[in-house]
Amino acid sequence: MEMKFNYEANYKNQLKEAQEFQDFWCSYLWKHECLAIGNFSSEKYQKKVGENLQGFEFKYDKQFCKTGNLWIETEERKTPKQKYVTSGIYRNDNTWMYCIGDYSTLYIFTKKGLCKLVKLNHLSIIANNNDTSKGYLMSKNLASKYAAKVIFITER
Repeated sequence: MEMKFNYEANYKNQLKEAQEFQDFWCSYLWKHECLAIGNFSSEKYQKKVGENLQGFEFKYDKQFCKTGNLWIETEERKTPKQKYVTSGIYRNDNTWMYCIGDYSTLYIFTKKGLCKLVKLNHLSIIANNNDTSKGYLMSKNLASKYAAKVIFITER
């Protein structure tokens, strides 16, 4: 018997994991970099303004340690039946810094720089395996070359 993929449960789980990741790095940045980031929790303010007043977007890439690639999102949808909406680096909000990685490594890019990389390096926009996100893969080497800052955590 084939089980259907539960897109709604997947979305809720991904959102919970993303919020915990964001909280982890906001706490770390405050303690170690004296950078205070106050995130909005309501969908209303996130859509109206952005993730926070400071203009930082956090993205958790669970596969990074396995693949060595970062997934730079450009579009998203909750299920394959819906239309894609602009997100990630192409979302029109106050984001100017794009922070992506896992619990060991955080790459901090300017959003404009990531948009330029698509054109400069002829990176292909592709769909993810669940067909709920589009974006491009950026190798660890390319990420290290173009990141404004890379933070490594050796102990947690």
